[in-house]
Amino acid sequence: MPRTPLGSKLPDFPWDTIADVKERAAAHPDGIVDLSVGTPVDPVSPSIQLALSENAAEPGYPQTVGTTELRQAIVDALARRYNAVGLGTESVLPVVGTKEAIAWLPTTLGLADSTVAIPSVAYPTYEVGALIAGCRVVRADAPEDAEGAELVFINSPSNPSGQVRTIDELRAWVAFARDTQAIIASDECYLGLAWSAEPVSLLDPRVTDGDNTNLLAIHSLSKTSNMASYRAGFVAGDEALIQELLLARKHAGLMVPGPIQHAMIAALVDDEHEQLQRLIYAKRREVLSDTLTNAGFSIDHSEAGLYLWARREGATSRDSLDWLAQRGILAAPGDFYGPAGANHVRVALTATDERIAAAASRLVS
Repeated sequence: MPRTPLGSKLPDFPWDTIADVKERAAAHPDGIVDLSVGTPVDPVSPSIQLALSENAAEPGYPQTVGTTELRQAIVDALARRYNAVGLGTESVLPVVGTKEAIAWLPTTLGLADSTVAIPSVAYPTYEVGALIAGCRVVRADAPEDAEGAELVFINSPSNPSGQVRTIDELRAWVAFARDTQAIIASDECYLGLAWSAEPVSLLDPRVTDGDNTNLLAIHSLSKTSNMASYRAGFVAGDEALIQELLLARKHAGLMVPGPIQHAMIAALVDDEHEQLQRLIYAKRREVLSDTLTNAGFSIDHSEAGLYLWARREGATSRDSLDWLAQRGILAAPGDFYGPAGANHVRVALTATDERIAAAASRLVS
């Protein structure tokens, strides 16, 4: 039989579908303000850069498991920053950026031909990872909608909406895992960016009662440490699942480069640079939120994270995308994230202060 290319089984790459809108926004006389992608624009902390450069001469292969020092730094940071206690160095694993980890999670867990549940409004890689593994996808925001799922992705604070799930909502997913043996994978990349609500880790004992069985939390250093180019993240939780992932990833050669591991340690032991970056985003968020509201947008959820989830009365996401592009501003259409996002746009806080000010000026002129 003829081979079916994997790409033909996947949805269109979202960003390719807005190339014309990006071109229109870029035609603005004063240039584009790109608020479409959540990629950091501020510099990496000098201490992280120093750790990278001081270890750049290491010639040997790194270990997939990560150094003991790195794993201990992950354990300590999760406890200190997010009250994720009770973890050990065998229950955490560094990964080559969390997008990679998410995309390959159903495969590395051996879940081919299973059902994977994702939120109704969701980061597209949850669906893509399920399709790569040959899984079925259902959209579920509550356990009663996830019947038959062997893996459930949850995301609080949410990308794109910034919605924060309560302790009771997270406990309901833990109960679902206990009842069904499903694995709950909590994408917590935005946990350090709280605004009007305080997000809680799936591994917080108020959620787990101290039992992490079948629970995984996925974290990134791309957001509050500006390390997107470093491709540095980690997974933590159920030790048995972490060791299962470790074995599969060792065979696949999925290892974080040695100098990057040193840079990760520098980021994880220093909370101050994260707090300073959060203040920068808070200022940008206030400017954009106020001007979008004054321009006739409503802001929904957006209690935490790097985005404003905005809509205009009677407009689809593509209508609003065009409206913004006419003013030289590029956002992400909500339909990227599922049918439930069809009336929203995602507006990122990740632009320089100068570009944020330019966007604000254009929105109210």
